[in-house]
Amino acid sequence: MKPLLCCWMGLIGLTATACVSAGPALWQVPPAANAHRLPPLEAVAELGALARTDATQPAELLQLWKSELHANLAETAIPQAFGYARLQVTRANVRRTGRALQTLQMLTLLTPSLLGVPLETYRTTLTAQLQVLDADGNVLGEYEGTGTSAVKVAMYHGYSQAEAPALSDAEALRMALAQIRAQVDTAADRLRPRLLAGGPLPLPEPVASPSVAQKQ
Repeated sequence: MKPLLCCWMGLIGLTATACVSAGPALWQVPPAANAHRLPPLEAVAELGALARTDATQPAELLQLWKSELHANLAETAIPQAFGYARLQVTRANVRRTGRALQTLQMLTLLTPSLLGVPLETYRTTLTAQLQVLDADGNVLGEYEGTGTSAVKVAMYHGYSQAEAPALSDAEALRMALAQIRAQVDTAADRLRPRLLAGGPLPLPEPVASPSVAQKQ
């Protein structure tokens, strides 16, 4: 049994090295800028229901949301924003299918995987909600999108066991954001004057250097 387990672990490592890599673009969105853009907004992101999957970290979701907001929805940031764009995942479900084949994979020393048969597939289904708030925290609009994904753990044409869970979440999020993007484009002409009328967010107070603090 021990030699079989050693072979299994060795082949798992080989599988990981032969997989496709998600690369640095994992938490980025493709440019698809709206024709009608919002004023600069401060990005806020909450994992919500996605926190239960343990695949996506809060900083990763915020990175994805900032990429979408700045590239596609709002104007280029200036020293002050005119409100908040708060994204929250309200529903999320992750399933792993194809795991029943793993016993066969182990008994055959991963021969099917070496031929390109997937070890398993991660499937994420989620709903994301965007709230647009003015500088006083008043909700001016709410928009919702749903996303699904299917990411294979496989050699040659799939992803590694380490990358697949996060990639599954990211692909579902990008689909949901694309739906939200279209809704925001339609609502931008209504939202823009209300955000500007609410005024900008206050600038953060500068942090005094230690030398300045000592003099005071």
